[in-house]
Amino acid sequence: MSSERPLKVLVYSDDRTTRESVRLALGKRPATDVPEVEYFECATEPAVIKLMDAGGIDLVILDGEAVPAGGLGIARQLKDEIFQCPPILVLIGRPQDAWLATWSRAEATVAHPIDPIRLAEATADLLRQRVAKLPATT
Repeated sequence: MSSERPLKVLVYSDDRTTRESVRLALGKRPATDVPEVEYFECATEPAVIKLMDAGGIDLVILDGEAVPAGGLGIARQLKDEIFQCPPILVLIGRPQDAWLATWSRAEATVAHPIDPIRLAEATADLLRQRVAKLPATT
């Protein structure tokens, strides 16, 4: 696995402690069977859009509780506007908000407060799916 390129994970939240919690929960590798990850942090919606437009992101983690632009709305926008948009995981305020993630077309949700085990499992699942779809490198 060490020869594989790191997977690029965008983490969006207006709260730096939330972004830090995500990084700490996932570490360099959320599971032993996925490549290492490299984080790209964004605190604003325009920064997310700019980074996504540049391409190369493998997974997007959005804070649904961020203000003024919440992660659910951003997820919907990305799914509408980015061709072959990478998988999106949304951090939601409470488990009952999972239906909103369906509307946003996010592939996974994890409720606040962040459970490191649940976040690592959901992230690893999405990264496995992403790796399976990536073209083989020679």
